[in-house]
Amino acid sequence: MEIDPKTGLPVQAGTWEELAKSSQRIKIGTDRKRYGKIVTIVSGFDKGVDVKKIAKTLKNELACGGTFKEDMVELQGDHTKKIKPILVKLGFDEDSISE
Repeated sequence: MEIDPKTGLPVQAGTWEELAKSSQRIKIGTDRKRYGKIVTIVSGFDKGVDVKKIAKTLKNELACGGTFKEDMVELQGDHTKKIKPILVKLGFDEDSISE
């Protein structure tokens, strides 16, 4: 049995995360918070996906602040057009992402 040096798990276990990413229905939208501030909300992640890691990647790529709560990522500012290519690059199915 091969062990993945990056995760420390068997190589076969890494395929489950890829399957989990392809079967999700991710929604991208905006919301207006206090004082008229706009935040971008990315929701619809399943339990098998590391939302904290995705939030960190999105914040670094978009150069903005944000947070994650349960199965949702909030990013400061309106980034609806820029998020989809980043999520596809992270391994999510392009057809499963709706704006």
